[in-house]
Amino acid sequence: MWPRGGYPMEALEVSMDSEAKITPILIITCVLVATAGLMFGYDVGNSGGVTSMDDFLEKFFPSVFRRKLMYDNDNGSAYCLFNSETLQVFTSSLYLAGIIATFFASYTTRHLGRKLTMVVAGFFFISGVVLGAAAQNLGMLFTGRIFLGCGVGFANQAVPLFLSEVAPTKIRGGLNILFQLNVTVGILFANLVNYGAAKIHPWGWRLSLGSAGIPAFLLTIGALLVDDTPTSLVERGRIEEGKAVLKKLCGTDNIESELKEIMEATRVAQQVKRPFRELLQRHNRPPLVFAIFLQIFQQLTGINAILFYSPVLFISLGLGNDASLYSAVILGSVNVLSTLVSIYSVDRVGRRLLLLEAGVQMFISLVMITVVLHWHVIDNSEDLSHGTALFVVVMICTYIASFAWSWGPLGWLIPSETFQLETRSAGQSVTVCVNLLSTFSIAQASLSMLCHLQYGIFAFFSGWVVVMTVFVYFFLPETENVPIEEISEKVWKKHWFWKRFIDDDRIPKTSVTSA
Repeated sequence: MWPRGGYPMEALEVSMDSEAKITPILIITCVLVATAGLMFGYDVGNSGGVTSMDDFLEKFFPSVFRRKLMYDNDNGSAYCLFNSETLQVFTSSLYLAGIIATFFASYTTRHLGRKLTMVVAGFFFISGVVLGAAAQNLGMLFTGRIFLGCGVGFANQAVPLFLSEVAPTKIRGGLNILFQLNVTVGILFANLVNYGAAKIHPWGWRLSLGSAGIPAFLLTIGALLVDDTPTSLVERGRIEEGKAVLKKLCGTDNIESELKEIMEATRVAQQVKRPFRELLQRHNRPPLVFAIFLQIFQQLTGINAILFYSPVLFISLGLGNDASLYSAVILGSVNVLSTLVSIYSVDRVGRRLLLLEAGVQMFISLVMITVVLHWHVIDNSEDLSHGTALFVVVMICTYIASFAWSWGPLGWLIPSETFQLETRSAGQSVTVCVNLLSTFSIAQASLSMLCHLQYGIFAFFSGWVVVMTVFVYFFLPETENVPIEEISEKVWKKHWFWKRFIDDDRIPKTSVTSA
């Protein structure tokens, strides 16, 4: 039936595909829910732009503002321009708050439903936007950022699960990546707003922070309009409501077998009283390893270090304030277009090929950037020539394109496909928590790394790209077009390394596969 992804109660998909249609209500529902990605993306893109605005720095981070004035007067280090622990905490506090919120969101998602969890996320987002845009001191600014982080924690827990539970198997990859597409659109929107707001003095930064209210409002309205998933409704005992929603999403009245499968899946999953403890069992080790390592590797590509601070990065490349924001808009556009490539290709060429190709492309791009900057050290006003700076921007765009059709969306998609039914909820919580913790760590360290490693920061991330590409080549099996309930039988059990962890008597047998 409607598959899956991050939560333990979805229906089994084989029989569903024979009856269900890709209905307008299904598409509308997915689009409305995926608007959460707009908010997440806006937060990612917004922080870098705001922290490069003079009015914002002068009000909240005066030491950074003075250092920036020194650089503008040809007397300062470009790489260490924005190296401030307080400034780094401002950016990374969102993700620390998200980590804590994830644990509460795991409870509300299961016991109160996916829909209500998304509504709560929307209200957190709106509160954070109001506090940030109206901030008069660091206390208000950081409180708003923490509220935004709580929204991220609740949204990232509920939205992927919602999309997973209503996505038909044949397009499950594309619909799952719809969330990531909205993230990239949110980043582009933030870059466009930042570009215009930077020219408005002295309140342009308030406009930049306040514009986050648009995606926050869209998420809240969307969450209020959609129905909860059939799986969530059945799980909470609202069987008739679940049946009615199932009919709307499937576009057919013939849903009795699918409803029975949901109810059976719910019964089986509820027998596991301690899903986190079950997650630590030997036979669950393969998906747990991927849930952890894919999220860590996703951040060690260096993407958020570049996207968070892309305006800062381009200032450090000697391109100036306007050019830096203009270049960030280019990066955002590349990000969106390349994510569309992933939506088109993920269910055609598979997950492994996209990751392997991207690994080669990212490595070459990062090495080329390192080599160029090695010969053009841009300290003490020694700016890059126009041609060299343009080449660096092209290489960064090439790098971002490869990330956007690989590690960006697939870092979320693959873990959601691989957990067994009874541990899928716990597995999603681990995935979100590790992702936010990794994002927090990179965000906290990025400006210090840029200051101390200078152009070597690109060499640092290129080394990790090699590691993760080798890991994918040897250890990641292909999950394209494999039904979720058959992952253990058709994927883990047949893999040269992971098969040793799978015990035949632990592989779930379903009525669908036996048929």
